[in-house]
Amino acid sequence: MHKPPFARTVLLALLSVSALPALADNAQRVHQACSRYLDEQPDYYESRGARFSLRAMPQAAVKSSSITAYESAPSAAPAAQAEAAKDAGAEYGPTLEMRRMVNEGAAVPSRQNTERYGHYEPNPVHAVAEQPVSTFSIDVDTGSYANVRRFLNDGGLPPEDAVRIEEIVNYFPYNYPLPTGTHPFAIHTQTVDSPWQPEAKLIKIGIQAQDLAKKELPPANLVFLVDVSGSMDEPDKLPLVKKTLRILTEQLRPQDKVTLITYADGEALVLPPTSGDNKDEILRAINKLQAGGATAGESALKMAYEQAQKAYVKNGINRILLATDGDFNVGVSSTDALKSMVAEKRKSGISLTTLGFGTGNYNEDMMEQIADAGDGNYSYIDNEKEAKKVLQHQLTSTLATVAQDVKIQVEFNPATVKEYRLVGYTNRTLRNEDFNNDKVDAGDIGSGHSVTAIYEIIPQGKQGWLNESRYQKAPAASGGKNEYAFVKVRYKLPGQSTSKLIEQAVPAVSIPLAQADEDTRLALAAASYAQALRGGEYNGKLDWDAIKQMAKQAKGKDPFGLQEEFVELVEIAKSLSSKQAQ
Repeated sequence: MHKPPFARTVLLALLSVSALPALADNAQRVHQACSRYLDEQPDYYESRGARFSLRAMPQAAVKSSSITAYESAPSAAPAAQAEAAKDAGAEYGPTLEMRRMVNEGAAVPSRQNTERYGHYEPNPVHAVAEQPVSTFSIDVDTGSYANVRRFLNDGGLPPEDAVRIEEIVNYFPYNYPLPTGTHPFAIHTQTVDSPWQPEAKLIKIGIQAQDLAKKELPPANLVFLVDVSGSMDEPDKLPLVKKTLRILTEQLRPQDKVTLITYADGEALVLPPTSGDNKDEILRAINKLQAGGATAGESALKMAYEQAQKAYVKNGINRILLATDGDFNVGVSSTDALKSMVAEKRKSGISLTTLGFGTGNYNEDMMEQIADAGDGNYSYIDNEKEAKKVLQHQLTSTLATVAQDVKIQVEFNPATVKEYRLVGYTNRTLRNEDFNNDKVDAGDIGSGHSVTAIYEIIPQGKQGWLNESRYQKAPAASGGKNEYAFVKVRYKLPGQSTSKLIEQAVPAVSIPLAQADEDTRLALAAASYAQALRGGEYNGKLDWDAIKQMAKQAKGKDPFGLQEEFVELVEIAKSLSSKQAQ
């Protein structure tokens, strides 16, 4: 088929102009990639709207070993873009043309979706007679909730792998009683009749950390590490990043310091360590941020750790806040390699929090895992309200760690429990022997954070998920019948290498769900919603209407409207699920 000559001309002209010095090392590879793309996709540029839209080109089709077309386009200066387009017989360069098309309501070709999510199978059902002990690391991440909300508000159901049950359950601030003893957190349990299947019970384990007032926080050494590559040139990316950082800047105190580093084709120290009382200077640096170039994330991370180390505050908060869509395509970009690097760096006492932004090429898998490896937390920012939740309303829990390497181990009583399964935490399970090994990393909990875990159990004598073995019948259980389980929590105080232990029994009693406290009902409504979004395999006969009713009945104090919004999201999910089924 005949190739439109203007398309090749525009592509090659834009990649050759002197206004694109960032592409100098990669120009030939990009040139070849674009040529191959035009050879393989000749019809793509047939429409008048698409022919100058380098940023609309599918990422996978034009990606070379180190750069993508839609990242490179914004690097060109407007004058150079216009000149290149003029030579090809056009009025505007790619960015201007795209904006004109949007303003006129013209059809704009969509960019290929390359979002990446980790895949984890649901936790299996275990027979207590065979495996009575369950061990996992806590997780205070909440990014999945906001990311799922983004999908629903955009009119589509999320991919199953985007739905992590524990992050949706832990999104809400629960009103668990604060600790009163010597430990930095308290354990609370409640057992209710399961709404998912008639014979089952649900054990909710809630952990509530001590809550430091903002004025009690130790001095903070914060490094803002901001992705300013071309892929961030979207309304829901860099502009929202800037709003988010402004919100955090307003919370700074004179004893706090901020360093600002940006990265695209290379990394740059935009603002050296600056006191929190120089807010105007910090805000000016943030406001000047612009997107353009490829994404060299690895070297930028190294620079961020170096700068954080130079400004290190002993007995203070030393944290990097990485704001990006997660699309690292220059240098080390594999999630495992980045995890290894971050895990090594955390030994220096510097933690890493990730703030995810944007759609289309979002690498959620990497964002979640490197935050876990970096002793930080992961959040997805889909709007300004979420930014305020994470960095204003929950600032102390986001920044200040009160306990590290928090592990939970639950031993089920074979005299009272026949089977069990852990709801969520699919990528946080640990080997049983890891529980007592202080060298094994686990999750951290911040000031004021609450963590909720749910086990579904089948009491002895009731029908469960598993059939009785024909040849290896479990021996009759003996022992006390006043406990369902025994909960152990192991943790370290910040900066210490030896763990401490908290233990608590779970009584062998349950109550109807309607009589449970508001926190338990909200947690189970959130878990039911998440399971339904993953296909509803474990929800039994519980449908969307019942989940919505659970969410409404769980509504308590809701100062920020989170629970009200949750009910609305359940309604949207119900509507979209109905359409999908038709």
